Amino acid sequence: MNRAAFTLSAIVVAILLSFGLREALQVAPTEATMGNIQRIFYYHVPAYATAFTMFAVNLLASIFYLVRRNTPWAAAADAVAVSAAEVGVVFCTVGLMTGMLWAKPVWGIWWTWDARLTSTFVLWLIYVSYLMLRRLSAGDQAPTLAAALAIFGFVDVPIVYMSIRWWRTQHPQPVIFGEQGSGLDPSMVPALLINMAAFLCYGALVFWVRYKLERARQTLNEAQALHSLALARAEAR
Repeated sequence: MNRAAFTLSAIVVAILLSFGLREALQVAPTEATMGNIQRIFYYHVPAYATAFTMFAVNLLASIFYLVRRNTPWAAAADAVAVSAAEVGVVFCTVGLMTGMLWAKPVWGIWWTWDARLTSTFVLWLIYVSYLMLRRLSAGDQAPTLAAALAIFGFVDVPIVYMSIRWWRTQHPQPVIFGEQGSGLDPSMVPALLINMAAFLCYGALVFWVRYKLERARQTLNEAQALHSLALARAEAR
């Protein structure tokens, strides 16, 4: 992506985010029971949707890396994996924080250890551990170990999604794809969909920037390794 394409993408994302903000705060009707605090929903759900999408990208890239780690494509797959994980953790953190901001006025508490919240917190911890492993481990085995952890960690994503269907939780039941169909008022759907698109596009843009930085870091490390090897050979002579 050249500078012009990046600038155009950034403008589109900014427009989508601005339009989504207007839809969420001004256009969408006020929920009868919860009032304006319900408007957090238009950011809470898109944040998790983006996080889960990034974790899925991380999963696919990790599998590809393990299968093709001895090919020229391995470095690119590893860069995709770590970039997607970082962006996913950021949006998962946004989801957790917006959930707590909603819970305090509605439930009277910031946090409760029910199935949905606990499984989501475990998911966040798994991917934070993944990033710490990437940061703190040295040697050629670190990407392989991280890829294995990523595959294990993604198992928690469907558990998070299905937790309110499998167990009785304090978390609200699904309002979009619930057993009784959509429980969301039709006038609220545009605000949700626009913010969903805005968050996904924003996440994709940040992911691309992070991927390019990771590829540049890999190139620099390879150049430094070759330079060190050349110096060692020169000294040996």
